[in-house]
Amino acid sequence: MGVLDHVSDLFDCSHSSKHRKRKQLQTVEIKVKMDCEGCERKVKKSVEGMKGVTQVDVERKASKLTVVGYVDPKKVVARVAHRTGKKVELWPYVPYDVVAHPYAPGVYDKKAPAGYVRNAEDPQVSHLARASSTEVRYTTAFSDENPAACSVM
Repeated sequence: MGVLDHVSDLFDCSHSSKHRKRKQLQTVEIKVKMDCEGCERKVKKSVEGMKGVTQVDVERKASKLTVVGYVDPKKVVARVAHRTGKKVELWPYVPYDVVAHPYAPGVYDKKAPAGYVRNAEDPQVSHLARASSTEVRYTTAFSDENPAACSVM
């Protein structure tokens, strides 16, 4: 590409689509409380007409909405909240096998679907989910699996 081509690109007034950033195909999982088939239908219809959406799945028992398409997650959450009037948030749960301490306070959630716990990537919650080195030292000091453990009996 020569200098003239570069200069002509700088001063080009036609708004070509080659400079526009294209959104990537992504899956957005959202938590929305749904009680009945009417709620399920309302939530599904709120997203179906959105530009860029290719697939919509609703799991009423898990209170989960899955949207696949060329969309922005924040815009999907805002649209569902606006159209349905319900409390909406991004899916906060992960399978319990992924988390190091699934029953730690702040990670375990009674309202989570079966087999899921709250995502512990939040800095306020993650320090609760990890055992510190002093905790590990004290808990293994009296362990039967530790050959150098204290034997007080």
